[in-house]
Amino acid sequence: MSILEIALASQIWARRHEKRRQAFDERDGLTILSRTAFAIVGFTLLIAGLNAAAGRPQVVAQHAAPVVAGR
Repeated sequence: MSILEIALASQIWARRHEKRRQAFDERDGLTILSRTAFAIVGFTLLIAGLNAAAGRPQVVAQHAAPVVAGR
């Protein structure tokens, strides 16, 4: 049995034996908000790290693009 099959069987077993909550709790909203914020911050740091590693830091343009300035 491969690792993927074991993981899938474990997931199916866990879903069958979990107890479902019926009501939306206030903590659920805070959890969703905190996870979303964590994902956005993590993704931003990942992109910033990749740009820094590539030697291309993202900066705000200090002058107009040459194509626009030539018109």
